[in-house]
Amino acid sequence: MIKVLNVAEKPSVAKSVATILSRNQLRVRDGRSRYNKIFEFNYSINGQQCHMLVTSVTGHLMEVEFEDRFRKWHSCDPADLYTAPIRKYVPEDKLDIKRTLEEEARRCHWLVLWLDCDREGENIAFEVMAVCKGVNRNLTIRRARFSALIERDIHEAAQNLIAPNQWFSDAVDARQEIDLRIGASFTRFQTMLLRDRFVIDSAQDDRNLVLSYGPCQFPTLGFVVERYWEIQSHEPEEFWTINCTHRSDEGLASFSWMRGHLFDYTSSVILYEMCVEEPTATVTKVQQQEKLKYPPYPLSTIELEKRASRYFRMSSEQTMKVAEDLYQAGFISYPRTETDSFSSRTDLHTIVQEHQEHPVWGSYAQRLLDPGAGLWRNPSSGGHDDKAHPPIHPTKFSSGESRWSQDHHRLYELVVRHFLACVSQPAVGAETVVEIDIAGERFSASGRVILAKNYLDVYRFESWGDSMIPTYVQGQQFIPTTLTLDSGVTRPPPLLSEADLLSCMDKAGIGTDATMHDHIKKLLDRFYVTKDANTRFSPTNLGEALVMGYDDMGYELWKPNLRSLMEYDMKEVSMGNKSKAEVLATCLQQMKACFLDAKVNKVKLLEAMAIFFNRSDRSNGDDSSVLGENVRPCGLCQEANMVLRKNRDGNFMVGCSGFPQCRNAVWLPGPVLEATITNNICNSCTPGPVYLIQFKFRQLEIPPGFNVNHLGCIGGCDETLRQLIEICGTGSRVQARGRPPTTTPSNGPPTSTPSNPQRSNSRQAPCIYCYQTGHASTDCPSRISATRHVQSHGMNQQNAGESSIPCSTCGTSCVLRTANTANNRGRKFYSCSSQACNFFVWEDNLNNGSAPRSAPRPNISNSASNPSRRGGRGRGVQNAGRAADVTFVSATGEPISGRRCFVCGDPSHFANACPSRGS
Repeated sequence: MIKVLNVAEKPSVAKSVATILSRNQLRVRDGRSRYNKIFEFNYSINGQQCHMLVTSVTGHLMEVEFEDRFRKWHSCDPADLYTAPIRKYVPEDKLDIKRTLEEEARRCHWLVLWLDCDREGENIAFEVMAVCKGVNRNLTIRRARFSALIERDIHEAAQNLIAPNQWFSDAVDARQEIDLRIGASFTRFQTMLLRDRFVIDSAQDDRNLVLSYGPCQFPTLGFVVERYWEIQSHEPEEFWTINCTHRSDEGLASFSWMRGHLFDYTSSVILYEMCVEEPTATVTKVQQQEKLKYPPYPLSTIELEKRASRYFRMSSEQTMKVAEDLYQAGFISYPRTETDSFSSRTDLHTIVQEHQEHPVWGSYAQRLLDPGAGLWRNPSSGGHDDKAHPPIHPTKFSSGESRWSQDHHRLYELVVRHFLACVSQPAVGAETVVEIDIAGERFSASGRVILAKNYLDVYRFESWGDSMIPTYVQGQQFIPTTLTLDSGVTRPPPLLSEADLLSCMDKAGIGTDATMHDHIKKLLDRFYVTKDANTRFSPTNLGEALVMGYDDMGYELWKPNLRSLMEYDMKEVSMGNKSKAEVLATCLQQMKACFLDAKVNKVKLLEAMAIFFNRSDRSNGDDSSVLGENVRPCGLCQEANMVLRKNRDGNFMVGCSGFPQCRNAVWLPGPVLEATITNNICNSCTPGPVYLIQFKFRQLEIPPGFNVNHLGCIGGCDETLRQLIEICGTGSRVQARGRPPTTTPSNGPPTSTPSNPQRSNSRQAPCIYCYQTGHASTDCPSRISATRHVQSHGMNQQNAGESSIPCSTCGTSCVLRTANTANNRGRKFYSCSSQACNFFVWEDNLNNGSAPRSAPRPNISNSASNPSRRGGRGRGVQNAGRAADVTFVSATGEPISGRRCFVCGDPSHFANACPSRGS
């Protein structure tokens, strides 16, 4: 009888495999490690009787590390780590497992590897092989490939053993060595450079703080910081859009302007005036078509993590932990897979049959299997196949285990419902799109009726609601119920959610499906980012400062490009297209060059950190961002001194050394090339002493009449500095990053508040209008005045340079305007801008001697900034019903309840039927 040593990746998997193969007829004994039992039983493999011994490891059996003389941080220059010798060894805490494998392998003929069937599992398999072949070189080695811990998969794997995949293992070896060398070199470099120079508020004991760098970890941090910078630099811009509604007996239809919106106020007002003056809407298009909402693709690891985050707000780490529990208990298939398409060999009907008795989705499973219902549909392919495992799907029926947590229940339900959905027909809806024309402007509305929910009946996580609109026919005309010119403000994108971050990583090829959640966890553990209750990520000061420093060096070490190329190369290794040695040589040569340049430009990291953190007493004083001694006592905190500094963009400032407790700062003119503190003291500025600074300006950046060299005072008395700041600005980092602009105090140069290093956990977003905190943007006191200014400015621009006549009624100046209606387009007229006056006259009538008219229009809103006070008028058209509740709204939001002839003001007719028209 052949003795076979079977090795699984975890003790629980070993127990499940042994129980299934032995049909629970087995003997259990202890190995060297008390956690890794040995299960014995007899089994037949392809007709060959075997005595099976099943044991396990606990993940990786070996670690990769530098040789001892390079392991201490100060033992060598970190640059030497790119060529230092490394070794792969069994750590002390796993020596008992190694001894068990050696003892059992000596007495066995075969070694069968039941490790997870991905690259990482293949690498662990080769680690086990190295240990076992070290004591028995005659072992026959086989690999079992399985995707679920269920009888069907385990027995099939045992009868179809294959050879291990060396390419997969080589790809993992390459990644481990690359990550070790890059991570260790940059981690030592930035930790030794920064830890003792700054008081880092995230560390309870900053003497033992490690500022880690990882080739996957840092690009992941870069995604978070880049989105945060995008939000911070966003400048809100006001826009205008025209909205239209129409109420009929069948309901209300809301029409959207097909232009979307415009940023030019004057253009928006002109177009809105045209619509108000000729408000009859003509239906130009009615399109009815069937719409399908397709079910999701089969479930991959990344999609599972994203959907669990979106639906349940579960972290990716917790999702994978729960999924692993469900897999080891046999309820779902292997949860680490990139595959999102089922093989034609997969018996999908059998999987559905197992769920017919479920109290919640059992009836839906029965409908799926009923040929008469027509609900079944073979699942679509997402186009990804890792050739290792099928998509995640249920492997065993459960109505809910008593020992399960809420997360176990929810994740199992998601896997089952997702599977049932992807073998179902898409939802069917009837969609109607209606387009209308008002004075040449096009608007559209859409409505939908769901005809068949199909997969949506079981996939409760998605919806596709009905949205009914009234019935319209092409050519139909009506008067809108409301027609409004509304303003809005552009908004920045939101912070990245965990699902967003996973999508970014997946798209850029950062990490693998099995490691992405680990990289996110490391960012949280290292306090580089924080995650709020909505699972959205913000960078801490530490995370932002590190990214900022490397960004200033000019190397995109925080961007995904470099890591994406590495991941691509490692995939090529796993496919046999490149050798491990070739990839190692290319990647390490490239990253060593980046590292050497980072060492040369380390001042950029120091400058970035100085923006966020206070200097430490342990600093050895070689931080070049501090350029001199004290300039003056701080007049704000009255405890510390102001010191001369050079910021990350090369601009100079004088800031309080008590930062962050005191954030007093004075930015110096942008053209400053050099600045040196002298021993001269200003005789007028207090509190003193205030030491004068010797400046040297860039000749080409200062106006004529200013000297390149200047001995100046930052206390507020220096007129030269004041003028240069007004003319040239300060060029401060705060403006460059989109933070609050500098303000000019009455007695000195502009000041700017440096970023607060304590804001890492709970930043209060500033108002997008005034950049102040303490109120919401919707309640900003400057918003109304700013909007009025824009509106007023827009009208003034429109009227600038045009002729005017005095109003014959009130004497106010009447500006010459141009009509935009279809019948009078291009015709000039004068109208009074006074809110209390309705003076109006056509220019050609005035030239012909006709008297102007000033008819009373009591129901029309008259406003100086109301371009539509002549509004509410329309053409007389057949079948254009005139509803009693018709309401038009001016550009200022004021309702216009009446409609009158815009030629004579008479409410009894429209302008096209006016007897005075053309007189």
